[in-house]
Amino acid sequence: MSDAAHATNVSDVNDVSDATDARGVGQMRQAILDRVLRTAVEKAGAPGQLHFTERQLYYEMCRVLQPWHRAPRRAQFTSAPALTYDTYRATLRRHGLESIPGLLPPAVPAPRRAAGRHTPEPDLFDYGLPRLLVCESDDIAAMLRANGVPMESACPVYGASELPLDSGVLRMLALAEQGTVYLLHDASARGLTFPARFARSVDVPDGVRVVPLGLRPRQAGALHLVHGRGPAYAAVPAQGPAPFVVGGAGSAAGTGTGAGPGLGFALSRREREWLRRGRFVELAAVNPASLIRTVHRLVREVRPPRSQLTELRQVRRAGFLSWPTA
Repeated sequence: MSDAAHATNVSDVNDVSDATDARGVGQMRQAILDRVLRTAVEKAGAPGQLHFTERQLYYEMCRVLQPWHRAPRRAQFTSAPALTYDTYRATLRRHGLESIPGLLPPAVPAPRRAAGRHTPEPDLFDYGLPRLLVCESDDIAAMLRANGVPMESACPVYGASELPLDSGVLRMLALAEQGTVYLLHDASARGLTFPARFARSVDVPDGVRVVPLGLRPRQAGALHLVHGRGPAYAAVPAQGPAPFVVGGAGSAAGTGTGAGPGLGFALSRREREWLRRGRFVELAAVNPASLIRTVHRLVREVRPPRSQLTELRQVRRAGFLSWPTA
């Protein structure tokens, strides 16, 4: 055999060996991701076989791979994703969507129908409605409804696609003593404008409070949630002593430009810098059970017991509303 033929044979053997090694590494990586997915499904559905969205499951996989959520809340930061969404989707397809218990299909906006169509009661809108929750994400709204939030907290849940609210529902809010509309949104450039967008689309009756619950950048940092990157928040001022208020520049902190109090809130300098870097955190990045517990607690306005020292530290660091660790 000539030297050239021998060299060719050796090269062929090396190519086959490299291809075999690559297949082995790929199969091992798939096996690891499949195991991570199974663990994430268990965690997303715990406790009690909760329902969850596809994006919530993605962020649960990121937490399994990089458990930054276990870090102390004192150090506020968000983390980069542990895997790409395309890789996650490929793992889902390999596993089979229909075989994942609790996984909800994407929410599809339904044609608008009159409120109260489910009951023949003529006096339905003559009763007061103390609270109502509106989510920027239709998927999150569907998830909360699937897990019984409206029944357990006596709080109807709407998605943004269902706005504006029915006039009968608004009348019920006005009849209640201190009726309140709570808002849930992403910690993003667009998400932080949701209170102002809600105010423009809904004619909130006098006396009805509108309370944004978050998510805010500081809340996302305390929970060490996974962030993404998008267009920078061009509306964030470079500097200046006046606080930046979501819902309208120049307004007083804690007030917006909409029809009621609490439609805007001041962003800290750290939050503005975080947004200026183009970062955002979806509400779906919060663990499903933690999100449900938080919603129940905040819409009922139940405060967990704290010591005086803990209360002082929490107020100084976080402000009025706070979210539990995931």
